[in-house]
Amino acid sequence: MPQQSTVQTAARSARHVTRAAFALATAAALLAGCASPPEPPTVSAVVSAPVAQAWQQGRTPDQANSTLAPLAGKLTVTPPEQIPLNQFKLPPGFKLDLWAHGLPGGRAMARADNGKIYVGTRGIGRVYEITDNGSTRSVRVVVDKLTQPAGVAVRGNTLYVFAINRVLRFDDIATNPNAQPVDMTAAFNLPPEQHHNWKYVAFGPDGKLYVPFGAPCNICIPGQEYAQIRRYNADGSGMEVIARGVRNTVGFDWHPVTKEMWFTDHGRDWMGDDGPEDELNRMTKVGLNYGFPYCHANGVADRDIRKANPCDGVTLPVATMGPHAAAMGVRFYTGSMFPAEYRNAMFVARKGSWNRTKKIGFDVVTVTTDANGRNAQVKPFLTGFLNSADDSFAGRPAYIHQQPDGSLLISDEQLGAVYRVSYSR
Repeated sequence: MPQQSTVQTAARSARHVTRAAFALATAAALLAGCASPPEPPTVSAVVSAPVAQAWQQGRTPDQANSTLAPLAGKLTVTPPEQIPLNQFKLPPGFKLDLWAHGLPGGRAMARADNGKIYVGTRGIGRVYEITDNGSTRSVRVVVDKLTQPAGVAVRGNTLYVFAINRVLRFDDIATNPNAQPVDMTAAFNLPPEQHHNWKYVAFGPDGKLYVPFGAPCNICIPGQEYAQIRRYNADGSGMEVIARGVRNTVGFDWHPVTKEMWFTDHGRDWMGDDGPEDELNRMTKVGLNYGFPYCHANGVADRDIRKANPCDGVTLPVATMGPHAAAMGVRFYTGSMFPAEYRNAMFVARKGSWNRTKKIGFDVVTVTTDANGRNAQVKPFLTGFLNSADDSFAGRPAYIHQQPDGSLLISDEQLGAVYRVSYSR
């Protein structure tokens, strides 16, 4: 018997979860003496319709001939002379340099105590190490042939790598390049689906390791192990689910003063050009529900999976980040190099849209709020990657890292480059 596709498996899981939830609700209603059982959630047939590719799941029949599709990554080295730095734009006083190159597919970055930078990837299956030699940087591959090892975190000089189906720890690799991996997969009990299961991981202010598990679909009722954020002790013990209803976060950081976690979340596809928008969320306490799959963005009910009052009890975003903009890395700025107005502001990389007839994103924006985390203002910061005249793009900013001197490193997944943003008065 041929294997079922990820989408078919997710759809079957969605139907089972829906039936189980309805059965429990029905039993509760009858025991309480209700005259009639509650209505089950409505799940459109489009959710479970077989599709050729996972990203097509959720399309309506009238979208079957759409030419929209995920944008192909460039998984070969881009020579420095082909990286158009002169067309990228920053506010006055800021400067952009090509800090490192030759990292096809480079995404999230984590810094060891001795200054080495580790970079995860998705499609190419590698983790890179960047060594700063002063005027130049050298790049080597630490590990290869993993399944979407986007998640990298560093504690001291020890590297943690999260792929879809493996967790590897490289003890003291920053000082010992020949360090062999310790397999920690069993301790973290990773769910198996690939769709939206690539990860951004990081150690929080509490010393815990924070790991998201995205929904295994575009839109479905996920199983209990998906659409959530977890935290663990560094050895994989003490697992807690700290947020649910999170479709696909691949970027988060902690406010420098309040220590609250803020995270991006991607909106679902195939509900139109203008929504649902991506989200920037704030976690004021553990255990909040952020709405997936019933409620999106600023209170938008899902078209395909419906229930009464879908946004009741849902924590709505601090800001929306644009429809299908692929909001990725988040970094609060704590340095002293940039002007004072950037202190504690957020930098958010928006890798850019594919599920939209007119592209948006392909930039880095700043987000500022009041002292209570409200009244968010989103402003452009690093632009020039997208040519709006013909929808062509030169690169795709993905993640942001702050260096000890207060400069920022920004990874470009499309060009396999890392840029350095500095400021001089």
